[in-house]
Amino acid sequence: MSRRRKPEKRTILPDARFGDLVLSKFMNNLMEDGKKSVAEGIVYGALELVETKGKNIADDEGDADAQGKAGGGSSKGLRVFHRVLKKIRPQLEVRSRRVGGATYQVPTEVRPERAVALAMRWIIDAARKRGERTMMERLAGEIIDAANDRGTAVKKRDDTHKMAEANKAFAHFRW
Repeated sequence: MSRRRKPEKRTILPDARFGDLVLSKFMNNLMEDGKKSVAEGIVYGALELVETKGKNIADDEGDADAQGKAGGGSSKGLRVFHRVLKKIRPQLEVRSRRVGGATYQVPTEVRPERAVALAMRWIIDAARKRGERTMMERLAGEIIDAANDRGTAVKKRDDTHKMAEANKAFAHFRW
């Protein structure tokens, strides 16, 4: 890491269909070997599957902020996606801190950018480990499960919070 200056943040372009920056970032995280068109097809297909399969998902929660982020035309699948991301974001995490020869797991608050990045990573990892046939179906299934408060990504968030709660005694080592 450079000591001279902070590296400038790269600007990413919004996605083609919805004009949403968060969805574009999600596609970039999902992308492998630079195949962006494949990642776009997977994400858009998964959002359509969420719309058709996710009939039991309540759409009455506060989706005003999800609609505000989406520039051009918002769909139910996109609103569910934003709600799931908001739900999976961790508030606390543990970080290793070495004090006098011992390593402690110190609970710290998660920055908003990191929380979103962790939520995206957890959804993608959980979707890749699912048993459905195509990645589109896996991703849609994980989003639907997370919207219904079950699934591997939700479990990961709960485990992270439990770990932080269990190590609350070491909070005074926070830096």
